[in-house]
Amino acid sequence: MSWVVGARWFRQAGGMPPSHLAPSAPPLSGRYLSFAEREQLALLHARRYGVREIARYLGRSPSTISRELRRNAATRSGALDYRATTAQWHADRAARRPKPATLATNPRLRHYVQDRLAGVIAAPSGTPVRGPAVPWKGRRHGRRQPRRWGRAWSPEQIARRLPLDFPDDPTMRISHEAIYQALYIQSRGALRRELSACLRTGRALRVPRERTRTSGRRFVTPELLISERPAEAEDRAVPGHWEGDLILGLESSAIGTLVERTTRFTLLLHLPRMAEHARGLRTTDTKNGAPLAGHGAAAVRDAITRAVRTLPVQLRRSLTWDQGAEMAEHARLRIDTGLEIYFCDPQSPWQRGTNENTNGLLRQYFPKGTDLSEHSTRDLAAVALALNTRPRKTLGWKTPAEALNELLQSDQTGTVATTS
Repeated sequence: MSWVVGARWFRQAGGMPPSHLAPSAPPLSGRYLSFAEREQLALLHARRYGVREIARYLGRSPSTISRELRRNAATRSGALDYRATTAQWHADRAARRPKPATLATNPRLRHYVQDRLAGVIAAPSGTPVRGPAVPWKGRRHGRRQPRRWGRAWSPEQIARRLPLDFPDDPTMRISHEAIYQALYIQSRGALRRELSACLRTGRALRVPRERTRTSGRRFVTPELLISERPAEAEDRAVPGHWEGDLILGLESSAIGTLVERTTRFTLLLHLPRMAEHARGLRTTDTKNGAPLAGHGAAAVRDAITRAVRTLPVQLRRSLTWDQGAEMAEHARLRIDTGLEIYFCDPQSPWQRGTNENTNGLLRQYFPKGTDLSEHSTRDLAAVALALNTRPRKTLGWKTPAEALNELLQSDQTGTVATTS
């Protein structure tokens, strides 16, 4: 099959795997009788077991057995003989898809959904407000581009509102998944594809949830995920567990941040641009990627190594980072520093809450949209000192520097006492 045909099927299916390419016999949920259960049912029924006896044997409701014998029996002989193969054929035929879409057969419901998705908004006086005219191009809107205005209810809001607006009309019911399928799958034929521009994301194609779960980097293996981090790091009982990240600025400039979880002590990493980085150029021959901008994997590894080697050994326990490409050389970093490296789950910055909070404090000194490469190592040391000598409520109004110093002194005292 050519990639052109594959791409066409992919878009017609709204970005989801086409149903005709899915396995022909997906595993059934426990809600439905399996073929093995139907074989047992046929044997017991032939031995003239009663419905309730069969139900107890199979662990099913008597009504399920009675319905199965009535619906899926073989009728060719003129009698209701039950055979497992014939019953399975009847069940597969009844479950065949696709069936007529609810929105395609219910014009009133379709009009309600379309109005809540793309209906014209109005001023308080009732005057319609059209908004910008945005033509449909068959793909998602670009960055910093006008978007189509509409009432823009989400499919879930529409589905949940229907029982409130039509409490006595069971025909005015639909699930949010059915609305999504009507928008994205052209063969459903119920809603126009361009109405997807009125969704919050404005995506022209769906992104399967499983794709977001597995969107992590290839260098992140299951044993490196944050769920494997020791409990002592989670409860902040033992110092030496760090969280790290990059804050980015103009022209792909960056500063690395390391925060100790117990004391909130902060280290800043100087990541200067490489000499080959052509500032301000946007030609096709110039590639100003992360390595040349100073925050490639090798540069970040070296910067972390230099910073961590200045710390006592008892403060080198673990480092938690997001799944950015700058940590591709984590194995070498583990060898050079002795730190155990762990990674957050994809798109889960709250798993490094201490570091995210510190990055917010640092934005007072390094605002978004400014060139961070203008700051020298001396500048970063001054900002780190300012943060580390600022009293924190979570530390009982001690400073991070004081809290760290107390921990180091207590460790030394404990070591001396043990030796003596």
